[in-house]
This record gives sequence, structure tokens and C-alpha cells, in this order.
Amino acid sequence: MSSAFHPGPLDALCDVPGLSVGHAQNEPARTGCTVVLPRQPAVTGVDIRGSAPGTHEVALLEPGRLVQHVHAICLTGGSSFGLQSAIGVQQFLEEKNIGFDVGVARVPIVPAAVIFDLAVGRADVRPDSAMGYAAARAATDTDTACGRIGAGTGATVGKILGHELAVSGGIGQASEVIGEGVIVAALTVVNPLGNIIDPASGKILAGARRDGIYVDAGRVMREQPEQLMRVWGQNTTLAVVATNAKLDKLQATKVAQMAHDGFGRVIHPAHTQFDGDLIFALSCGDKQMDSMIIGSVAADVVARSIIKAVSD
Repeated sequence: MSSAFHPGPLDALCDVPGLSVGHAQNEPARTGCTVVLPRQPAVTGVDIRGSAPGTHEVALLEPGRLVQHVHAICLTGGSSFGLQSAIGVQQFLEEKNIGFDVGVARVPIVPAAVIFDLAVGRADVRPDSAMGYAAARAATDTDTACGRIGAGTGATVGKILGHELAVSGGIGQASEVIGEGVIVAALTVVNPLGNIIDPASGKILAGARRDGIYVDAGRVMREQPEQLMRVWGQNTTLAVVATNAKLDKLQATKVAQMAHDGFGRVIHPAHTQFDGDLIFALSCGDKQMDSMIIGSVAADVVARSIIKAVSD
């Protein structure tokens, strides 16, 4: 991670002009959802590195697909059940006449991705369309929330020894200003199998604990591979990266790919067969900057947002 950075005034996703973020959650049930709303339809790319993703409307983000823009992104708990929250976001947008014009109606494009939090609170309470609608309605362009809120309400870190020895994860946000007012920002939902590591010191910041002491998740995997079957499909880190630089769909996809380096810098191990790691990348402006620079900085802000998720 870069040793010198220049965060925006919020050090959050909403430092990108035109973006709003909203959250809704059920605290007793330890689940919730988070919605990212661009003021104007945003060119969007996606990259999935984990092997256990749960998604909605993601295939249309591939380069070459007809749809070029999205109207919102929904991140949610509840595993695949939680994908219902995206319908509530669509309802909210439809009421505002926002969506892809198909002649007889406007269809809001709302890609969504989930984390598994059913084992943390109540497995029978999940984000639904009402919660998605509430999160969209609550969106503000000054959001700086980190920790156990929205989609991060039931997130946990370090489940290699089971949920009972994991610690809370959550949402993290960070931003960086580069060049002449170009902003790159990230919002992450941190719910990995592995531990969170300080890349500078190698210190474990969050993860599995035995007798109150953090354990090396990678070492547990090597020495006790049977532990992996205890946490099958129960992990995922999600991120939304955004910039006010102008990107086409292919460039946005590349930025999402490069941003995954941020996962690898601070999550150990990352991108496992039992994680659904995914990053969306949004272009929300017309600033000029090489997309490779955007991707490099995106990895920095993703890494820093993950650390903030377990620090704030």
C-alpha cells in the first residue's frame, strides 16, 4: 500500500461527486444491506476472484454486453436470500422514473452481490425488498459510515476455526485524490475466511482467535485442512470502487481487476474457494486519467478501506 496518500475530505466513497450511499439493517438479526446510487447512470465493470459468489445482474456488466450503465449497486447480507433487496432498490428508482428505457417502461439496472451472515444472527431474517428500498431512500452524499452497518452488520473476519472464534468485520471506506482533482474511492464489506494483516508490520489486525490470541489462518489451513469444511461458502469480501475519471466498460473492468490487489495485500488468504470476493468499478465523471493509474490507486484505497473496516 502506498506510504503517502491524500484522502478526500470524507475519506469515503462519496468523495466521488455524484455518488450517494445508504444503509439499512436489522441489528438483532445481524444483517443488512448497503446501496450505492450514482446521480447519473455509471459505466461499470466487475471482476470476481472468489469461487463462491452470490450475485444478481452481474453478467450484463461484461464488456460486449448491451447495457453500458448501471443505476445502482446493492451489497447485502443474507446470502442468496438477500438478493431480494435489489428489487426494493429497483422499486425506489422506478418511482423516480430512473432506468434503462425499453420503450414501454424504464428498467433500473441494479447489480447486487451478497455476503453470508446467516450463522451470525438469525438465519430466518434476511434483507428483503423493503430493506433495499429503505437503504436507497436513506442514501446521502456525505456518508462516511464504517464498521457494523448496512451490509457489514453481520460480517465477520477469520472464520478458519469456526464462527465462534471469529471477530466482527464490517464496512470500510477510503478515498484518494490524484492529479488535477481525480478521485478514486472504495467501499468494502469485509467478511473473509482469512485474517486482516497490516501490510507494513505484518501484524494481524483481525481474525481467528484461540485463547484470546490471533492465529495464523494460512498456517491453520496447512496444518489442519479439515477446518476448511467448517466454513464452506460462508465468506466473501465485496467492494465498490469509484472514480470521477472517464472510463469505458473495458477500462472499468480492468480497474476492478487491478483493485483486487488490495484484497491480496491485507487479507490472508484471499480469493479462496470458499470466498465470493468481488469488486465493482464505477466511472462517474469525465476527468482524464490513464486507467492503469486509476487501477493502481484503486488497489491502495481498497486495502486501506479494509483496514478501516476492522479499526473504526
